Amino acid sequence: MADINDQTRLAVLIDADNAHAKHLDALLVEIAKFGTASVRRAYGDWTSTQLNPWKPLLLEHSVQPIQQYSYTHGKNATDSALIIDAMDLLHAGHVDGFCLVSSDSDFTRLAARIREQGLRVLGFGERKTPGPFVAACNTFVYVENLARADESSATPAKEPLDQDKRLGSLLIEAVDASTRDDDWAHLGEVGSNLSRLASDFDSRTWGFSKLKDLMSAHPDYEVRHQANSDGRQTPVMVRRKPAKKGR
Repeated sequence: MADINDQTRLAVLIDADNAHAKHLDALLVEIAKFGTASVRRAYGDWTSTQLNPWKPLLLEHSVQPIQQYSYTHGKNATDSALIIDAMDLLHAGHVDGFCLVSSDSDFTRLAARIREQGLRVLGFGERKTPGPFVAACNTFVYVENLARADESSATPAKEPLDQDKRLGSLLIEAVDASTRDDDWAHLGEVGSNLSRLASDFDSRTWGFSKLKDLMSAHPDYEVRHQANSDGRQTPVMVRRKPAKKGR
């Protein structure tokens, strides 16, 4: 599977009937972290007034609108058009990965098919996105986290970090898998493990812009980051705090 870098060509395919135009600016900024959006398309019935909020943004960000009429009530023609175009792009071999912007489970099989071909799939949708579609992507980003990143201050977690069972399970497995003989683990390796364990893992979900900040705030972990004698920074290390001995 290709590495993600500035030279990675990404096809950004947006289900405009399902996604919100207000997230487009932050969405493209996020996608730029993974590569270059060489293909930008938004699918929907552009004769509908419901898509009016998209129209000025499409021109501003050079996103190509793809017209798809709703021929039959109850049938999502937009999904079909997006899937067909995605398969054409996949077989043409001109892109290295796909960004699927939708909260619709109908794209689950498409994401899985692209991954089978060895390309990376980045999903972007609301927190209501069904689990199978989230799991089918290599990385899934909730658009609520993109909106949170625009706020002046981080939104605190809804519950104490050490009471979040899912977070606790993920951190234990990710840290333990990278722990060395001295009980410390490289934070970068921990982050990679978390991405493999859960495609939707994102420290912003808990109100932290970086994994280091999340780990530092978690009462069960400690983070070490110091400079060598020559001033060079050492890798950020993390470990589970030793269990307190009873008196």
